[in-house]
Amino acid sequence: MAAASPARVPPAELGNLAGVRHIILVLSGKGGVGKSTIATELALALRHRGKKVGILDVDLCGPSIPRMLHAQGRAVHQCSGGWVPVFVDQEQSISLMSVGFLLEKPDEAVVWRGPKKNALIKQFVSDVAWGELDYLVVDTPPGTSDEHMAAVEALRPCRPLGALLVTTPQAVSVGDVRRELTFCRKTGLQVLGVVENMSGFACPHCAECTNVFSRGGGEELALLTGVPFLGSVPLDPELTRSLEEGRDFIQEFPKSPAFSALISITQKILDRTSTLLS
Repeated sequence: MAAASPARVPPAELGNLAGVRHIILVLSGKGGVGKSTIATELALALRHRGKKVGILDVDLCGPSIPRMLHAQGRAVHQCSGGWVPVFVDQEQSISLMSVGFLLEKPDEAVVWRGPKKNALIKQFVSDVAWGELDYLVVDTPPGTSDEHMAAVEALRPCRPLGALLVTTPQAVSVGDVRRELTFCRKTGLQVLGVVENMSGFACPHCAECTNVFSRGGGEELALLTGVPFLGSVPLDPELTRSLEEGRDFIQEFPKSPAFSALISITQKILDRTSTLLS
């Protein structure tokens, strides 16, 4: 899928990203497919596997992750190395940086032109003092805009750098993800795999899964394009509720069908990223 990776940049030249072992960009071709949900739950699942995780929310017009992690209203401070990210748990195993922390009001609209957005993304990449991280999960806006180019260019010196693509089963969403795969090819991004979100509805009473939409579009796309298919996550009312209330779904709902799907996807990502270092 991707061009051969260049030699790793010396740590001294990586600045605040020198202590980050893996970076994963979470991409989607269109909005509303649950990209931020997958990014958040992946971070939580990695934390429960003993990993230290950072989340960089560069979805500047829709910064939803602070609410999903019950961190809205928190202040960002400065240190000698730059901005200090917000820690969302007492153990300080998940840190988060988002434009949501820089807004005076949580419902304030970010009405910026492209150059200002790109400048903030580059500043987020260079000026956040992440420290030592096993994984940095980057939640991006929908599409393949200049904001994505700004993020990829700013993160390009960091290796390994991989992309996780999120789709829903419908043909419209799958078609948009096909364009996202083209973006990855053109920018030299290694594709870790495709996740099909909202793949059926998991009944909270009987655990039976009903296909509200079509099914299998993400898996078929992965097969046709030669990229790994990481799994399908069903619609789950408990998952939706946990995100709205800022609770840890991975810890609280181990019997949910969505839990087993997310854990399986996380393990595949762990396996994939470990091979990138070998």
